[in-house]
Amino acid sequence: MSIETSTVLLHVLYLVAIVAEAMTAALAAGRRDMDWMGVCIIACVTALGGGSLRDVLLGHYPLTWVVHPEYLGMTAGAAMLTALAAPLMRHLRSLFLLLDALGLVAFTVIGCQVAQHMELSPGIVLISGMITGCAGGVLRDVLCNDVPLLFRKELYASVSIVTGGLYLGLSAMGVVANVAVPVALAVGLALRLLALRYNWQMPRFVYRDDWH
Repeated sequence: MSIETSTVLLHVLYLVAIVAEAMTAALAAGRRDMDWMGVCIIACVTALGGGSLRDVLLGHYPLTWVVHPEYLGMTAGAAMLTALAAPLMRHLRSLFLLLDALGLVAFTVIGCQVAQHMELSPGIVLISGMITGCAGGVLRDVLCNDVPLLFRKELYASVSIVTGGLYLGLSAMGVVANVAVPVALAVGLALRLLALRYNWQMPRFVYRDDWH
């Protein structure tokens, strides 16, 4: 696999991921009885929000959807299609979980690469990857008045950190992108799917204040 092929792989996964994220976001908006405009906005924010927030924080302009406005059309179109075919979507839950996991790891590596190209420090590179992978879902949950998945017990942000850390570590060791990218994607995807399959969870902090 050449470096160019590795880039194409990430781009394809990115397109698949933003469509899948838009579809799951549309379902979340539907559960809150939003109108069609609300569904489209929630879908676009979820699919493109992580990368947009990353770019704003890093001063990386123009934003991806400004350069590629067709991404807005793709996400809005996917949301509308989901709203029309909502009764069928419950049968595709396993597929959506797989695509969401793919999106998480692909967004993470892409976010790391953006910060790498800006020659930022390793810590910022890792945070850039996590923001890209997770922030869209946080924005969706906040707008839908839910506790964000990132702050709950599921292995989600931790999967992003492992994926980004592995990619960053391999890159620091001089491993070429045609190896580092697929390895990081495969490990991150496997970890997320295993966590879903066996219900692996992060430790929780439970505190009840009885003082009155």
